[in-house]
Amino acid sequence: MALSTALLLSLAACGGGGGGSGGFLPTGGTGTNTGSAGTGAATGGDSGSTATATLSGIAATGAAFAGAKVTVVDQRGVTVCSTETDAKGAYECPLPAGTKAPLVVTATRDDQILYSTTASAAGGNVNVTPLTTIIVSRLSPNGDPASLAGAIATRPDVVTESTVKQQVAELVAALKPLLTLLGDALDPISGAFTADGSGHDRLLDSIAVSVRPDGSAANIEITVKSVPTNGEEPVSIAFRSDATLPVLPPEVATATLAPAGASLSVAALFARMEQCFALPLSRRVNAPNDTAAVTGGPSDVIAPECRTLFAGDDPASFRNNGATVGRNSNNQGAFAGLFRPGATGLKYDRGQLEFFRSNGDLVLSYRSVDSVGGVQNQTIVAKDVGGVLKLIGNQYRYVVNVAPTVQERDFLNASAFNYLSVSYDVSIPKQNDGGGNAIDHVVVKAPNGVSYTYKPQPGNANLQLERVDGNGTANTTLLRLGSGFRDAAKSGSPSLIEGSYFLAPQLSDDQLRLLPEQGVFTVDFSFVGGGTATQTHRMITRVPTIAEARQRQFAELSPTLREELKAEVASNQAIVFDAPNANEPSLIDFSAAGDTDGWTVPAGAPVPTALTVFGRSATSVAFEDRADFNGSARKAKIFCSTEAGGGDDHCTTINGNSLYAAGTRITLFQLSATDAQQVLYLKGFATYLPAN
Repeated sequence: MALSTALLLSLAACGGGGGGSGGFLPTGGTGTNTGSAGTGAATGGDSGSTATATLSGIAATGAAFAGAKVTVVDQRGVTVCSTETDAKGAYECPLPAGTKAPLVVTATRDDQILYSTTASAAGGNVNVTPLTTIIVSRLSPNGDPASLAGAIATRPDVVTESTVKQQVAELVAALKPLLTLLGDALDPISGAFTADGSGHDRLLDSIAVSVRPDGSAANIEITVKSVPTNGEEPVSIAFRSDATLPVLPPEVATATLAPAGASLSVAALFARMEQCFALPLSRRVNAPNDTAAVTGGPSDVIAPECRTLFAGDDPASFRNNGATVGRNSNNQGAFAGLFRPGATGLKYDRGQLEFFRSNGDLVLSYRSVDSVGGVQNQTIVAKDVGGVLKLIGNQYRYVVNVAPTVQERDFLNASAFNYLSVSYDVSIPKQNDGGGNAIDHVVVKAPNGVSYTYKPQPGNANLQLERVDGNGTANTTLLRLGSGFRDAAKSGSPSLIEGSYFLAPQLSDDQLRLLPEQGVFTVDFSFVGGGTATQTHRMITRVPTIAEARQRQFAELSPTLREELKAEVASNQAIVFDAPNANEPSLIDFSAAGDTDGWTVPAGAPVPTALTVFGRSATSVAFEDRADFNGSARKAKIFCSTEAGGGDDHCTTINGNSLYAAGTRITLFQLSATDAQQVLYLKGFATYLPAN
């Protein structure tokens, strides 16, 4: 089911491409500090204010954290204020009489949450940023910033004027080389600044921060967004929330960073994209009307508002993982939404610079929302042209998607064995080189230097991982690095009770958290006939640890559908199709009785946008079929689809319809969701029993 979105782009890749930095990159290393000292604050442990005070500040990640819900919780556990940030990330909260310090401030936007704190109920400036989130994490007894509001109810002494100042001082010391480069001396909590890419906001633009609670502490990493000078690996520091902060290396003081105003340049690009899609179809592209989708290529894009989005004001300059601007009869192509009426009115927001590629191009993350509420978190590559950002894509010929992945396996009839695994999903579709030669194999080199081989297999649209023990294909695209049971008290390894392929030896959580936050994968293609090609792909974030994964929420089956499936698969450990007939077509209807919802999405859980089924045909050929849908969907249908190339016999055709053939078995239903950091969350409902 096609989405009414403008882009169907793969995870942005590093390396490749051409062109210099243009006017967007700075030539020097100085910055300006527009912030000033914050207002005075009372000491911690106030018994409560006797008059109304006002708390205000900026929520920002470099880009303004616009449209976020801000809540202020006091020492009693009372929510004393609830408001929303404006377009510039600013908020203002009047505090009622009786508010008791210390206070915890939270800014929430979907699955993105920032935290801050103050030891006073007297009002003043309290910013909410990734840096203040680090401070809250280090003040929280278990490292989880979400736990601090509960902790101060019985231990208000963890947030005092003294403890906050100490954490601020330690964080400033850790960032000293970067602060020297930028000239920023602002207090991250109480200092006044504007989310315009200057001063303290330029510092936020220049770093990526991850805070990952794991139940006992948080794993924190600060990565500098500088233009790479030594390969593609970024400069970063990693530490536990309860450990001493390391200091950024001195070479950061000479790094090339985004200049003042970078966040505004990124916002301006997505505002221009929105202006393009505000036009009706016949004004965007060569189309006879505004109601019917058309096919076409770069030359058919006619609106100046759309053409000027691209380098050289020419859509033909854009290429991303093999896709060029256009739409074919199969609805494929980059920016295919330009050619569809359903994409009219597409909205773009939450643009963020994630990192620079070695040639100076910028990898940007963003959110798109279509006219029916369909949401996608995606990335795209842009370059500076005379101080204006233009879309260029990663300029790669071949499609490769590499995503950090958290997978929960839910055994419908053996819940005691439910487990979590963390992996990198290396998705490489079957594709040909310029001479029409198919892929023979692909060697993928992971960030830790270990190489893995992927090969095409019948019934699978994507290349499958070869087992490292030499015993054939693993029938998966996942490099499963680590695993653990959902119940942390359960001992043993899921690899011993599950038929899925796990790399051996499995990495411990201590090993997983040492993986680089923005690791680089090298992908070497070998084609039938001898052709070769190489691409490199850089992540936005690393794969989580098992303990970190246990802290996350996942989509769940509706109780009704769960019971239906449990009863259906109890005897065969699979959904087994009979011969299709006109009265009961053989397709997958993933909904509960009465066409009601098939799944639910708890608060804070990533929202699924795809359902994939896995199984085998009557002759044991493995296959997978998939349906994509709007994030608001809670049920889905999947129609049988035969993989080209021969050997796939899980479908049959009756009266022109492709249906599941007799004897075809479905053994796994899997919901897929992607968060703003491009982490893939897979919730799989297994019909079979583990080998316990």
